[in-house]
Amino acid sequence: MEYITDLTNFQMDTSSIVSLGKFDGLHRGHQKLLTKMKEWCTGGEKTVVFTFSVPPQAALSGNGLSVLTTNEERRALLEREGIDYCVECPFGPEISHMTPEQFIREILVSRLRVKELVVGTDFHFGYRRSGNCGTLMAFADSCGYRLHVVDKEVYEGREISSTYVREEVKQGHMEVAEALLGYPYMIRGTVAHGRQIGRKTLGMPTVNLMPPADKLLPPKGVYVSMTRVDDVIYQGMTNIGYKPTVGGETSVGVETFLFDYEGDLYGNYIEVGLLNFEREERRFESMDALKEQMEKDIQYGITYFAKNMNNL
Repeated sequence: MEYITDLTNFQMDTSSIVSLGKFDGLHRGHQKLLTKMKEWCTGGEKTVVFTFSVPPQAALSGNGLSVLTTNEERRALLEREGIDYCVECPFGPEISHMTPEQFIREILVSRLRVKELVVGTDFHFGYRRSGNCGTLMAFADSCGYRLHVVDKEVYEGREISSTYVREEVKQGHMEVAEALLGYPYMIRGTVAHGRQIGRKTLGMPTVNLMPPADKLLPPKGVYVSMTRVDDVIYQGMTNIGYKPTVGGETSVGVETFLFDYEGDLYGNYIEVGLLNFEREERRFESMDALKEQMEKDIQYGITYFAKNMNNL
């Protein structure tokens, strides 16, 4: 997949099928758009996802915004989906002040050479979100593209959206989040050196990630998890929090114990998928008490996987 962050000198050398949106979380609704793109890709066109490097509402407000997927995570998911181009456009004045017609003619037609355009029913674009599906349809014939408006995916009577996923993650409802996403809610990053307390004191070596500052994390606590290491999946347990029993942590970390893994992962890029919330993080009176609880956590995870393997 080609990754484009600057449209200044970029122009497609072939026609394209384009989908537009924030694609935060790349949930089942987004995946439906991607599936439709690939279905309509019959004449050698390139598939293009156009999104922004920073969520527009965050850029306009100047405030930070937690995301379901970081840019790096979103790129990895799009690549797995087989998308040809990911365009992450900076949301600067040049773009944010474009009228809908300018955006269609200058970006979609001139630079991306769009022939098929795939959007959701609630898509808005252009200055102050003044453009919508009706606007796109109005220019379709004169600009030489076909518009496909795709209905929302629904889960338990509610339309799937990034907002819906965010609500469930914030409550630690990881099974519901997975049902909405179509995959376990994940945290990606490079394994960092910790204080090796798990290895040296508790006899349970763990891998540590420092999540990106803009990554939305579920409640602090212990989760059943599946971790991808070089395309191999390992079962395990993950703690998200400050590790209050051992102390000394000033920022939230992601610490994972992998079942049936021996080796050194320092510096490796891994992906931790959270499946089930077991318990809240808490402080124990001693390291022995912490170790006893960790052993119970591991057994909880083993039991969880034994019961749910057919669904994973």
